[in-house]
Amino acid sequence: MLDIRGLTHAYPDGHVAIRDLDLHVDAGALVSIVGPSGCGKSTMLRCVAGLQAPAAGRILLDGRPVEGVPGDLAVVFQDYSRSLYPWLTVRDNAALPLRRRSLPRPQRRAAAEAALASVGLSGLADRHPGQLSGGMQQRVSIARALAYRPRLLLMDEPFGSVDAQTREELEDLLLDIRASTEVTILLVTHDIDESVYVGDRVVVLGGAPGRIRADLPVPLPSPRDQITTRESPEFVALRAEVGRQVRFSTTSPRPPERLSPGARGPAGSSPT
Repeated sequence: MLDIRGLTHAYPDGHVAIRDLDLHVDAGALVSIVGPSGCGKSTMLRCVAGLQAPAAGRILLDGRPVEGVPGDLAVVFQDYSRSLYPWLTVRDNAALPLRRRSLPRPQRRAAAEAALASVGLSGLADRHPGQLSGGMQQRVSIARALAYRPRLLLMDEPFGSVDAQTREELEDLLLDIRASTEVTILLVTHDIDESVYVGDRVVVLGGAPGRIRADLPVPLPSPRDQITTRESPEFVALRAEVGRQVRFSTTSPRPPERLSPGARGPAGSSPT
């Protein structure tokens, strides 16, 4: 469903964030992306979302090149407080992307309310974001993405700004969404335990520029549980292996790679 080939991205100052990155994701998979700060996780996600044009490489969705923001894609960011409009109701926030599809207002309203119900916010549609807790606001952000019925959902540290208990609730919500829909999910997270708990695979990025260091399957049984899954030997072993890969990826003495002004990336592409 998603095919990334030789992805390279450099910023205007010459800093190369990712270099020659290849990643293949099957439809319906939930892939966790982890790695140290600065390894290019968010840059990769922005390139997949069409928000940044890579210096080189190709990104294909269902075999079609990504050129601009794909129509069947949604993104959930970490900072829910900046992604919701405070003057709109929870329902109207969730329905907002559906205007792009020119749906009549009654259909937008019904789709938004169904999405809100799927994230446990039934009965709160008429409230405003400021009347909700941080965890509830992030649920609204997730509901807005689901209302759009995307085929690919990108999540950039979506639970990084909530408390530990709320984070666990949102992780379980994500597993419920994955079980009840056909959406493909890429989750960027700094939390190693989270990456293993929710993922089918954990992809470890490392280095500067970022490259895939490890691609580890997660053969944990379903349904998963915050207590029994996390204390199982399989979970503990996987968590330790991901931790080793992330830690080892930060020990390279190689300095960050840069492109000199006017230099060209692989395949004759200029950094953008």
